[in-house]
Amino acid sequence: MNIKPIKTENDYNAALKRIEELWGAPENTPEEDEFEVLFTLVEAYEKEHYPIAPPHPLEAIKFRLDQMGLKESELSSIIGYRSRKSEILTGKRKLTLKMIRALHEKLNIPLESLITAY
Repeated sequence: MNIKPIKTENDYNAALKRIEELWGAPENTPEEDEFEVLFTLVEAYEKEHYPIAPPHPLEAIKFRLDQMGLKESELSSIIGYRSRKSEILTGKRKLTLKMIRALHEKLNIPLESLITAY
């Protein structure tokens, strides 16, 4: 096992290839240990070089509603009046801090997704 930090795109690609070879390694073996270490290094490299921005707040809301099998009309009970819900979902009105808190608490939408400027 010759593991080193991932500093370049070539290092990254080599680590991905090795991870693929080690996929499904038996538990409690040196191969499994190598897999875990490489996986951690790749995650760190990707976090730094390929960051994933949080989704647009309105897309996050719609996605969560879809995931939970809820209708947009049910959003009114969380953020207020039906007309306010429509204004929010069409982008005519911004989310307030109170709405952000309610959406986070009731729909478990990450705050990072809800506070993104739009």
